[in-house]
Amino acid sequence: MSELRHRLCLAVLLSFAASSACADDGVSARWQTQVGDISAHADTRARGDAIGRRLDAVGIAWKRDAFEHNGQAGQNLVADLGGPDKAPLLLIGAHYDKVAVGHGATDNASGVAAVLELAQALKAKPLAHHRVQVVFWDLEEKGLLGAHAWVTTAGREQPALYVNFDVFGWGDTLWMMAPDSGTPFVASLREASAKEKLGFSPGDKYPPTDHLAFLKAGWPAVSFSLVGSDEIDPILAVFGGGKPAQMPKVMQVIHSPRDTTAELDSARVDDALRVVEQGLRAWDAAAH
Repeated sequence: MSELRHRLCLAVLLSFAASSACADDGVSARWQTQVGDISAHADTRARGDAIGRRLDAVGIAWKRDAFEHNGQAGQNLVADLGGPDKAPLLLIGAHYDKVAVGHGATDNASGVAAVLELAQALKAKPLAHHRVQVVFWDLEEKGLLGAHAWVTTAGREQPALYVNFDVFGWGDTLWMMAPDSGTPFVASLREASAKEKLGFSPGDKYPPTDHLAFLKAGWPAVSFSLVGSDEIDPILAVFGGGKPAQMPKVMQVIHSPRDTTAELDSARVDDALRVVEQGLRAWDAAAH
């Protein structure tokens, strides 16, 4: 895409920000409430019911999609936001299951609540050139089983892009798993982040989560987290088998009794979601 076209697209998408559902003052409060509603439940079915209640409240139809993978049964939750007939598909998702300890607030009710906010925004103002579905994955903690079951189902439509959210709980930096950090999509996110004075860190090094099932299938995928800028390198060090001098907060919280709503900080959640929404609208506009 030419530089001029890119700047025109960015100007258009930035004009959406003031009226965007992700730009109103209620985003952080809704996100915080939704994380609490989901993480109040240890049972996966009950966590899914909490998601369903939010989708019902904003008028988004959804269903349970039962699967079996590697001998284990689960249920993904699927909601179709609609869009132009026969347009390519944008898929957005996050896992809603948790490990046995803690409340699964950061990992990953925080990511689920982020997807619910984007779903509301994209329902209120649909994309011009893509259909949109959101999916909440089961059994991520057992080996990304819900996502793997999805991509290996015969006849499943390959999305133009899958956008994943995992660990979206605090911090000053939007961390992005992007196989190619030189795309117009990443450039739009970088410009939007600068406008919001939010840190932005794209790259191909990132912890394992559901986007890997898509990449393994050869389907395009990215992933987002909201963390502290000083956590990223130590997190990568831990997943690389190292021992950083200071253990990052993420590694102290997830998969532990500390994973409760007490650890959350919603201060930059609305900014981060506004950046992602603007980036997606620019990506959609560039596809035309």
